[in-house]
Parts: sequence; C-alpha cells; structure tokens
Amino acid sequence: MDTKHIRISDFSYQLPDERIAKFPIAQRDHSKLLLYKHGEVGEDVFYNLPKYLPQGALMVFNNTKVIQARIHFRKETGALIEVFLMEPAAPTDYELMFQTRGHCSWLCMVGNLKKWKEGPLHREFEINGHQFTFTATMERNRGAHSATGTNYWIDFDWDSEDVSFAEILETVGELPIPPYLNRDTQESDKTTYQTVYSKIKGSVAAPTAGLHFTDSVLEAIDARGIERDELTLHVGAGTFKPVKSMEMEGHEMHSEYIVVHRHTFEHLLKHACQAIAVGTTSVRTLESLYYIGVKLATNPEASEEDLHVNQWEPYDLEHDAEGQVLVDGKAVTPIQAIQNILDYLDRNELEALHTSTQIIIAPGYVYKIVKMLITNFHQPQSTLLLLVSAFVKGDWHRIYDYALAHDFRFLSYGDSSLLIP
Repeated sequence: MDTKHIRISDFSYQLPDERIAKFPIAQRDHSKLLLYKHGEVGEDVFYNLPKYLPQGALMVFNNTKVIQARIHFRKETGALIEVFLMEPAAPTDYELMFQTRGHCSWLCMVGNLKKWKEGPLHREFEINGHQFTFTATMERNRGAHSATGTNYWIDFDWDSEDVSFAEILETVGELPIPPYLNRDTQESDKTTYQTVYSKIKGSVAAPTAGLHFTDSVLEAIDARGIERDELTLHVGAGTFKPVKSMEMEGHEMHSEYIVVHRHTFEHLLKHACQAIAVGTTSVRTLESLYYIGVKLATNPEASEEDLHVNQWEPYDLEHDAEGQVLVDGKAVTPIQAIQNILDYLDRNELEALHTSTQIIIAPGYVYKIVKMLITNFHQPQSTLLLLVSAFVKGDWHRIYDYALAHDFRFLSYGDSSLLIP
C-alpha cells in the first residue's frame, strides 16, 4: 500500500455528538472494554482486562503528566488573551523548565492574538500569602516557530526567586481538556484527566488509554506475572490536529519529545522486543525506537538530535518481506535495533535516551515491537484512527461498528479497547 496516497476520507464514520463522553464515569475501571482478537469482537468491563493478557508479557505505559498549560491574561482594555504553552524554549529540558525561578521562555499558541499588538501582559497572583506579578512578553522579532506558523516565543518573568515555574502553573494555569468536549475545564478534571501513574510533567493532553487504570487493576496485572515499564512521550496539542489534506502526503505530523530509560531497553530485550502498549503515545514511542536503532546501525556517533524520527522515514527506507529495514543488504531486527540504542547509551554514559519523534503510523506500516494495544476510540479522519487501522490490518470498521452499535462511549473520556491482531 502507498501510505502517502491514502485518502483520509476512507477513514470516516458517523460519530453522533451524544456518543462523545463529556465526562468520565464515576469509577475509572468500570468503563466498557471492547475485545478484538484475530477478527472476533466482544466486550467486558475494564477491570477484567488482566485476564485477557498473556502471563509473563511486558506492558509499557506512558508516564507523562498533563500540565496546566492554559494561562489567561486580561489587558487593561478588557481583552482576554490566552497563552497556551506548547514546548519549552529556554531551557529546552522539561525537568529544568519546571524548576526555573524568575524567568523562562516557551513556544506558545496565542488566543486572541490580534488584540495583543505590543507590550507585555501582566497578571497578579498570590502564593502562600505573598503577592507576585507574572509577566508575558512576546519576542516579535523571532516570528512564528512552527511549520504552521502558530507558535510564538514568549518570555515569562516573575518577581521572585523563591517561586518555581511549576508553582506558578499550579496557581495561574488551567488544565487544557480536549476542544471537542465543548465545555470549560472543571476542578474535577485536574484528577480525572491524569492517569494514576502520571509522573513527568510536560503534556498538554492526556495519554487517555491510561485513564481507565486504577491501583487495583495494576495490582492484578502484577499478580498475573506481567512486567510493567514506563516511558515518557509528552503529548502535544498536535494530537488533535485534523488531517485537512485529501491525501496523507499533504499532512505534516507534529513532533513530540520522548524519554526512554536504560531499564526499558533492557526489559524489551528480555522480552524479545515484544510489548503490550498502553495507548497510541506508547505505540509511537516504541515503534520509533526501532527506527532510532536503525539510524545507529549506520551512524553510531549520531547526536540525540540526529536520532529524531521523521514522519516518512519508515516508508522511505528499504525493507525486507517481514518489514525489517535493510542496511547494506542485511535486515535490522528489533532486537538488534534496541541493542544498538543500549550500546549508544553505554558509549555516551547516558542513563536515558532523550530525543523526539514525528513518526506517522498508517496502513502500509509494519509493526516491529507492539503486539497488543490498549486504546480508546478515536475521531473520524484522524491520524490515531490510521494508527489503529494499521495495527488491525485494515479491520477498524468491524471494531468501530461494534462500538457504535453497543453503546460504547467515544474519545478521551470514553471507553476502552484491547486489540490483538
């Protein structure tokens, strides 16, 4: 299949507004679970998930945490300006960013930009009884900082070295819930729109397949002898970006920052580089690792920036009949690819790989590492639906027809599915 010439209109279905879950159900693990195994479809309740998973398997979660990325400023004229944090600019490291004191810079989307023609924006706030002023200044000479021209360099300043940027966001920021919920963020979203295992701050959208998990479900997974591991992909707002081109070749995939620690590579090798992925973000990270390992096969001294996976890379390389990339006529197996990354960490005395991925997974893609997938139900004509279609070898209609006919709830706060192709 020529992935670049896939017509997005072939991945459409009727999704009535009433099927979009505006709020989560009261108990996370009581959501419905669609079961797809080798073409057969059934259902259960999510808390029974562990019994459908193979004992001794490796299960990989995305431990990113959603930040309160929306910040509102009111101009003296009364105009409301929304600054939406997209990615850290100075410092670029997420962990360092949230520890900064007094000053930092982000690439941001700006709502009501036409009303912010010049000068800084100010906002007063209070932490522990002390008053502070928070200031946003747009570096207009830097221009827009994304392919779509929508991200702007914003400098943030606050008059205290005692307050970190993380504390400021907790005070003045607002959690960004998906736009298709068509409602304001509520206090309850601060809890319900985070996974119970979220740890590493940086996402502007939740890895929603993980929202169904509870401590008791995780304990049942452990009791089944399934090994759990975590990686980090910070989900960007691009996850909601619609495909506007008629063919996929015209769609630019968003880039996302990933961190994978040494122990994850060791666990992958222990499990013959086969994993159960929780969510499409885990999928995108795991499958990107294969192509990073391929890069290292040809360029062992590459920098972490050089290891960025471009969106069409998996389709432009030469593959064998099993979908493995050929380097000098020899196939690079997933095990070799992951070993290449471990060797790279050893050579550079690194405990984790920090890079980014722009990978697009669509029909025509051959999965290398992910063997089972837990995921929610995605929007029509979305790149996430293309990813699911590639995983179930085009059989997505059967899954979505069943879900629509059996009262499943859709999108971020909706129900879940376990897919076994």
